[in-house]
Amino acid sequence: MRSHLLEGKVRHRRARPFVYELEHDVFYVALDLGELPAVDARLRLFGRNRRAVLGFRDADHLPVPATSIDIDIRNHLRAAGEDPSGWRITLITNPRVFGYVFNPASFFLCRDESGDLVVVVVEVHNTHGERHLYTLRRESGQGPFTSAMDKDFYVSPFIDMEGRYAVHVRDDASGVRIAINERQDGEPLLSTSLVLRRRRLTDRMVVRMLLRHPLVTHKTIAMIHWHALRLWLRGLKFFRHGDARRPGASAAIGGHGRGGSASRQLGGTPS
Repeated sequence: MRSHLLEGKVRHRRARPFVYELEHDVFYVALDLGELPAVDARLRLFGRNRRAVLGFRDADHLPVPATSIDIDIRNHLRAAGEDPSGWRITLITNPRVFGYVFNPASFFLCRDESGDLVVVVVEVHNTHGERHLYTLRRESGQGPFTSAMDKDFYVSPFIDMEGRYAVHVRDDASGVRIAINERQDGEPLLSTSLVLRRRRLTDRMVVRMLLRHPLVTHKTIAMIHWHALRLWLRGLKFFRHGDARRPGASAAIGGHGRGGSASRQLGGTPS
């Protein structure tokens, strides 16, 4: 199977108004969307749309909860002006662990018929139960995938809505590296990265991941609130959800998120 696990670290560095850094161990699933039925049938500890130790539910993704993730993301791409016929799409995301998940950010890596990474769809969730998609096209034809996007979705109570992201994705034999850097007024504000190594998707490796990273999705939401508390105690300015939203900014209600006012950032860290 092309589907596999990814293990590594999430790193986060805030540059202003003071330096704040963190690093956590994580693991993800990288699911070839065309293989989902086979993955579900092959593994005992991983289940799609059913109760399992490690799980994936289509409805956990997309602003209008997906019913068939492969079909629905391709429909999204067509609505965005792409023709994904013949494309191979891999979803990098947090799985449900013992039924629970919170996905700060997931990534749909879209490769064309020649195998080139041509589009990356970044799916962002916040702790208000909202979901948003950024659909990014490659800006250069050589090297790692690079693109950029204006911020138009409320994520953190410690950053207002003015900002722009630069996104870099390297997906090769050595593993996956994803970096998202946010700038405000032309100056660096946040640097976040995922550096991940590939692991086979087998029942034995699922057990290893669970032993190495117990309750990783529960830890994600706990760390979000812990780091948010630390930033608040240091006096960082707080932007309420409604106050931070720019006129015309879009956010779709997925209906499957958890409530709360703490922030999150790539991999489960506040921004």
